[in-house]
Amino acid sequence: MSRVLVLGGAGAICREATRDLAAQPDFDEIVVAEGNLDAAQRLLADLGDQRCRAVAFDADDEAGTARLLRGFDVVVNGLPYRYDLAVTRACVEAGVCGLDLSTTEDQFEFDEAARARGITFVPGVGATPGVTNLLVQRASLTLETVDEVDIAFAAFRCLAPAPGLLTTTLWEFNPEEPARQRVYFEDGALRPAPPMTGSREVDCGGEIGRHTAYLVPHPKTTTLPRSYPSLRRVAVRGCFAPQVMRILSALLEAGVLSARTVRVGGAEAASLDAVHALLMAAPPSRQNETWGYGLHVAVLGRHNGRQATYTARTRHPPMAEWGGPAAYFKNVGIPLAIGAAMIARGEMLGRGVLPPERALPQAPFFRALAERGIAVEERLDNGGAGDGPRSDGDRVSL
Repeated sequence: MSRVLVLGGAGAICREATRDLAAQPDFDEIVVAEGNLDAAQRLLADLGDQRCRAVAFDADDEAGTARLLRGFDVVVNGLPYRYDLAVTRACVEAGVCGLDLSTTEDQFEFDEAARARGITFVPGVGATPGVTNLLVQRASLTLETVDEVDIAFAAFRCLAPAPGLLTTTLWEFNPEEPARQRVYFEDGALRPAPPMTGSREVDCGGEIGRHTAYLVPHPKTTTLPRSYPSLRRVAVRGCFAPQVMRILSALLEAGVLSARTVRVGGAEAASLDAVHALLMAAPPSRQNETWGYGLHVAVLGRHNGRQATYTARTRHPPMAEWGGPAAYFKNVGIPLAIGAAMIARGEMLGRGVLPPERALPQAPFFRALAERGIAVEERLDNGGAGDGPRSDGDRVSL
């Protein structure tokens, strides 16, 4: 009997992972652990699957989390990233495989212990990190060497669909964030870059189209050079929907994305915390016209002894087919569910705490994505990097 525990399984993103798990035959029991038990019960009523049940869960109770996950085959962590380390530690101590949506460097400190327990834990199996990491793995199987990686994403959603997602967005553009000192990898070292710099136009196609993306701190600039030692450069750029970018630009110009203390109504708070509370309460933070997720990866290397560039981007069904906001959330939740099913089937490349490009084989992963409507457009060109797939050139078949 195969059992999966989904932490935060009724949340904004992870409910799409729960839906996908319930649509597949890989698990005999699917347990949704939620702080919001009413939301979990509503989700399960909608699914109508007898394999599913909900349990109350306090994410801040680490000891309780450790007790809860014992006896499961896979733990899917859909909680905000501040819980990633605690869940990783609990999985290793319990000897249970798991995966999550983000990546913190501290998680990899449990690699040796995870290997000793014979388990695999994969940080970052969403859209990015996640799909983009496996596109780099895919490129590495085509190219003889991988020398440079440029990743871009266009996350089209409202600014604050959930508190954790707002925190992530503000983190990526916070000038005081320590990660801003290690934004991109070049010639053996991580380099700094301020917010809204390193701009590049990226064409994601579909309803998203072409937009300007900027350098953002992301874990791939750390994991990819370790996975592919030949890499000389790794950069990640990102953007959000236009109105979100305008708000972020205004916040940066106003200097309020800061840890400095401000007084609000007689109480003191960090400016960033006050901004977070204000945005969560502001109706425009929940408004958005276009929902979707565009991923773009370009890998420079050598093919048949010549310089070549592998370029790929994702394509997914339009909002009208996927249901508005789901056109964004499915792009994150579905990869998480696919990764969980692969782990349950033993389709891993190794044991330990491993990034996606070292943990999961790309071929079955992308087949599963395609079955769910998320396709990859890819091409291989001689010469330097282009900005997207075109109709000419050598196409690498899926």
